Amino acid sequence: MRRRLPKPLPAPADPAYVAAMDPEFLTDPLLAPAPHGFFTRRGGVSRGPFAALNCSLSGADDPAAVAENRRRAARALGATPEALCSLFQVHGAQVAVVEAPIPPAARPEADALVTRRPGLVLGILTADCAPVLLLDAAAGVAGAAHAGWRGALAGVLEATVAAMVGLGARPAAIRAAIGPCIGPACYEVGPDLHAAVLAQEAAAARFFTPAPRPGHFLFDLPGYCAARLAAAGVGAISLSGRCTFTEEERFFSHRRRVRAGGGPIGHQLSAIALPG
Repeated sequence: MRRRLPKPLPAPADPAYVAAMDPEFLTDPLLAPAPHGFFTRRGGVSRGPFAALNCSLSGADDPAAVAENRRRAARALGATPEALCSLFQVHGAQVAVVEAPIPPAARPEADALVTRRPGLVLGILTADCAPVLLLDAAAGVAGAAHAGWRGALAGVLEATVAAMVGLGARPAAIRAAIGPCIGPACYEVGPDLHAAVLAQEAAAARFFTPAPRPGHFLFDLPGYCAARLAAAGVGAISLSGRCTFTEEERFFSHRRRVRAGGGPIGHQLSAIALPG
């Protein structure tokens, strides 16, 4: 893997790449001082369509390779593999409150995790959906959410904020970073998605623009997620501006894989922990 040298500190809304021992990941100054990372696909041991840092426990990848990838990612954040907690994601709005490590075989069906326990690493997996990491540093509460359009529409982000509040966080003190996901110039959707979003909120029409294909639209998923977080009272929000569809060498993308004819695909990890 070609390693990247650290770049000058960017503006808070512009995450920067961080050099790690092996895995490549992005951080966002908004989430300092919490250990966190939006990992790319670089720096793992998986092969073929899963190359290289596939961290999904649900696919057809070699389990030993996935375990090593997850170990590397946890190590990059200063944690043990056992501390990395993840979910069986179902594109819903359920939130798991995590108080102890979650064994991989006992992953709950949910799309977000929250904790007030330092040392636990909250991880979610994406391959076009929006990964969202959240922190109230003063209250000592962290969260991580998987927000595809279905989950975002169902309220997973608001549910994550509410669960953090239940642990002592204040919405205005929460900082949320939206990581790499499919960008608004690439996410073509049909009239069913357009109708479902507008049926809930007519003002959400601002997140759609006409697509070249008649009757279809381009959907701004990260912008939509940011608006829902703001409406939930989150005090500060940033967007990575990275598109998983266009950056093939750096990110897995479900949509890109479908357009190429289908087949298996890996998923990148996004994770956050409270400082010890």
